[in-house]
Amino acid sequence: MAVILKSLAEIEAMKEAGRLSAKVLRIVGAAAKPGVSTLELDRLAEEVIRAEGGIPAFKGYGGFPGSICASVNDTIVHGIPSAKTILRDGDIISIDTGATVDGWVGDNAWTYPVGRISEEKKKLLQVTEQCMWEGIAAARPGNRLGDIGHAVQSLAESHMYGVVREYVGHGIGRVMHEDPNVPNYGRRHWGITLEPGLVIAIEPMINMGTRKTKPMNDGWTVKTRDGKPSAHFEKTIAVTQDGPILITVEEDHRRPVDD
Repeated sequence: MAVILKSLAEIEAMKEAGRLSAKVLRIVGAAAKPGVSTLELDRLAEEVIRAEGGIPAFKGYGGFPGSICASVNDTIVHGIPSAKTILRDGDIISIDTGATVDGWVGDNAWTYPVGRISEEKKKLLQVTEQCMWEGIAAARPGNRLGDIGHAVQSLAESHMYGVVREYVGHGIGRVMHEDPNVPNYGRRHWGITLEPGLVIAIEPMINMGTRKTKPMNDGWTVKTRDGKPSAHFEKTIAVTQDGPILITVEEDHRRPVDD
């Protein structure tokens, strides 16, 4: 494992990619309405990123065709944008996107309600978002990698949700995926020690039912094995001496995350 710690100046430099990534996610999420295709959302994302001088970090990455991953209902991650996938009232959609600016990558995701959604889906979104925040709060110097996963897993499983194992968070910097992998499950006080300068994407993928996954034949799309909905929330954060700070955020909310 080759973990690349970032200097304070490098973390500062990453904030512009983070800002733009957060902006495009917000704009695309607001456009996720009934009747809109996921391909339309993808085109909007690319337009916003390029308008500010960024490069869509996902487009062409490993051959992926879109600027966003658009994962609807029982799709966990890596949904390919399509003109045939039309959002309907009651859907949920995970939008995962990022921008490269000056060679640095920002990566973030959020799951949005489409129109009016069921109480079951609302709860799934609320719990999964909170799982992300719990994971971020555990990303403090001196803690271990397993503390992040344990924080996510314990909250999700307390609600009888499935925690995806096969897809995890990751280090990030000049490329999208760096060491270390950041699982959403784990044991406290286990794994590498978190040090200032570590920049990672924390991204719980939580299923309403089984944690088991079902990859599709397109080589990208991953669905839940039981067909129940899945939610996905992600932010890029930096571990600092004072605790975790948010990188993929628009406004000046990069103070250390509260306990």
